[in-house]
Amino acid sequence: MSGPKPDILWSPHHVDRYVICDSELSLYRIESLGSTEAKAGAVPLSEETAATLLAINSDTPYMKCVAWYPKHEPECLLAVGQANGRVVLTSLGQSHNSKCKELMGKEFVPKHARQCNTLAWNPVDSNWLAAGLDKHRADFSVLIWDISSKFTPEASVPAEKIRLSSGDTDSGVVVTKPLYELGQNDACLSLCWLPRDQKLLLAGMHRNLAIFDLRNTSQKMFVNTKAIQGVTVDPYFHDRVASFFEGQVAIWDLRKFEKPVLTLSEQPKPLTKVAWCPTRTGLLATLTRDSDVVRLYDMQHTPTPIGDETEPTIIERCVQPCETIIGSFAWHPSAQNRMVVVSPNRGMTDFTVFERISLAWSSGTSLVWACGRHLYECSEECGAGAAAAAERDVATKMRERAQSRYGHDTVQVWKNHVLAGGNDPQLKSLWYTLHFMKQYTEDQEHKQQGNKQPLLYSGIKNIVKSSTSGTTESRRCWSGSERPAEVVRYLSEERGLALQLCGWIRCGPDINVEPFLKSLEQEGEWERAAAVALFNLDIRRAIQILHKGASFDKGDLNLNVVAMALSGYTDEKSSLWREMCSSLRLQLSNPYLCVMFAFLTSEPGAYDGVLYESRVAVRDRVAFACMFLSDSQLPRYIDKLTNEMKEAGNLEGILLTGLTKDGVDLMESYVDRTGDVQTASFCMLKGSSGEVLKDPRVQCWIENYRNLLDAWSFWHKRAEFDIHRSKLDPSSKPLAQVFVSCNFCGKSISYSCSSMPHQGRGFSQYGVSGSPTKSKVTSCPGCRKPLPRCALCLMNMGTPVSSCPGTGKSDEKVDLSKDKKLAQFNNWFTWCHNCRHGGHAGHMLNWFSDHSECPVSACTCRCMQLDTTGNLVPSDSS
Repeated sequence: MSGPKPDILWSPHHVDRYVICDSELSLYRIESLGSTEAKAGAVPLSEETAATLLAINSDTPYMKCVAWYPKHEPECLLAVGQANGRVVLTSLGQSHNSKCKELMGKEFVPKHARQCNTLAWNPVDSNWLAAGLDKHRADFSVLIWDISSKFTPEASVPAEKIRLSSGDTDSGVVVTKPLYELGQNDACLSLCWLPRDQKLLLAGMHRNLAIFDLRNTSQKMFVNTKAIQGVTVDPYFHDRVASFFEGQVAIWDLRKFEKPVLTLSEQPKPLTKVAWCPTRTGLLATLTRDSDVVRLYDMQHTPTPIGDETEPTIIERCVQPCETIIGSFAWHPSAQNRMVVVSPNRGMTDFTVFERISLAWSSGTSLVWACGRHLYECSEECGAGAAAAAERDVATKMRERAQSRYGHDTVQVWKNHVLAGGNDPQLKSLWYTLHFMKQYTEDQEHKQQGNKQPLLYSGIKNIVKSSTSGTTESRRCWSGSERPAEVVRYLSEERGLALQLCGWIRCGPDINVEPFLKSLEQEGEWERAAAVALFNLDIRRAIQILHKGASFDKGDLNLNVVAMALSGYTDEKSSLWREMCSSLRLQLSNPYLCVMFAFLTSEPGAYDGVLYESRVAVRDRVAFACMFLSDSQLPRYIDKLTNEMKEAGNLEGILLTGLTKDGVDLMESYVDRTGDVQTASFCMLKGSSGEVLKDPRVQCWIENYRNLLDAWSFWHKRAEFDIHRSKLDPSSKPLAQVFVSCNFCGKSISYSCSSMPHQGRGFSQYGVSGSPTKSKVTSCPGCRKPLPRCALCLMNMGTPVSSCPGTGKSDEKVDLSKDKKLAQFNNWFTWCHNCRHGGHAGHMLNWFSDHSECPVSACTCRCMQLDTTGNLVPSDSS
């Protein structure tokens, strides 16, 4: 037969001591492992703590329940409830306190012997001890003892009812007269004192929960329920009580005691213990029989007694302190979320329940998370240099770019990459591509060739496929070589257009790369300039560029060696020069130097060493392919390269896809990889067709970028972006959202003004006199009623007739791109939303600069002080 299951109690005075109760009382002290590992008999509780046995008390057999005295003096005083109903005061260890010595061994004996189920010390008047007993037909089940009372026989008490323990005939050690007797002819299974009043006792009786008021013991408040076990009060909300029956927990609100405010999900096995966490608001722990987990219920909101449908939000989870079955547990009284669990064989574990971590990521990239009572913040460090800039979060980059008006330059489009920092080669390629597309589209418009505009924005892939004119082959000799050889090149109008988009040549019938070479020399890209010169069969120019680069300040002297190798070029296939260049070119670190020798040593039409060198810019590889690949080879290469760019989300591929559906697919891969919705939004707005702009993905990027600007409080930037968007995408222009309407007919004054047919009648009929261009509408053009008067000048308000926009239909969109104003701001309608008084904006501003109250007589409204929008300062206003 197995012994009683152990229970555990933390000391209310010492945060490092607890008692294990089963057949005996064992007092343990918990310490850090470093201070106890050398001691013999120390029991490890966790990786950091261990427990040392301090004392054992086996003088109280048949224990059923134990309660620890709540006050500091006398310490280690415990009340033990026994199977015969007696309550014995005992202690652990020796106490030199005289009061403790007087109380040791004192017994409180009921009239009729039956099991004591529960004990509870009054937290305020600590001399009061409540005991809950089993049912007896002629006795009470709730007895409240005063531990300071002494045995004094009374005449009214029959002698046969005074039962003393055997051997204890001295007065002062046995008490048979309780202070209060409650719950007649009933059984009490659980007890707890209510902290809000020391005279209120909550008891789980046989079939109900009862609240006893010791000031009037004849009355009690009760509710019929089966959940009468383990009653416990939430230490943070004294009106919230938990109790259980079998596998179900009920949460009660004492302010609305008719029924539980919440019933937790029923467990398959009976519950053995429930306990509120003393260091955490609304955290309830429950334990079921033969379970290895403790179930936690986190109640996020305090229940209110208003209405029947108000329930707190519950987060339920399980924690497993150890791998064995748990017999009992106890929360630590002061350490946050810490508990000690004990198994049926007295195995103990020190365990901390970790809080669910709540994350909050601000729009400024600061990360904040809460764990328990601690709040942690992590912000991004702003390092210096290109490497630190590349490692920064994309949100930080987009925020800085938005402040520099990135994407808004529509004249010199290439400058947007400079506004982005100028250190991203993909962004540089993108904005140069869009710049060339815009530039050559405008040139085609000047030449009245409108059919080329969609072709330019559709990318080189579609340009190559749309080739209608035949491609001509031309054979050119090397310039600057002593042994000239003919090289096959391909020319067509579409190939020339592709070279223009690659930036190699400018508009014109001739292929002249000299301006491009000079720009590369100015930027110090000597290797790239030499490669472009070599691809244009000018080997002498390539050698000059390399020599110039070597002699330039802090130049690479190895360029002279490369120039020397180039000068020895020969087209003989079996020459030593070709053999050495083929074997040693891969050892060159610069990709452009590598492809130069790959080109010189390749067979005609087989230029894989150049075309598939991934370190070379896409625009240079495409330009090379347009010059040296045949009509059958070029489309296959362009298609293959386009698919690679789309899969990688490489912005250099926009040169191939253009602003088409393929371009949206490529941009989608880029956004998935980087999260840069800013670049995606501006790119798609630059020249995409209406169908592309209506793509849900494009609309999603634009709306997300707008939301980002709002989250950063960049309201001015958001407004600028909306204006920029409306100019490039006419379909996005919003309807007029605010207009002045007539008080009488409700029509918009501005729309009515422009929509009403004059039918030969003059302006004077609508309250207008003089020239229409200088006159103002002083009455509603719809119903001819006068407009409101200004509170200061007493003139009817109105707007110039000639500036009324629209065509008369209120559902049509107003052209926001045209710089038209209805009137100067001083003439605008203004009014107070509180008192409804108003006037011309200029007059009202002048008035409130010297006054605080409304200008209308007898009106005390402080109109200007009611306006809180003036306190909002946008982050981008500095």
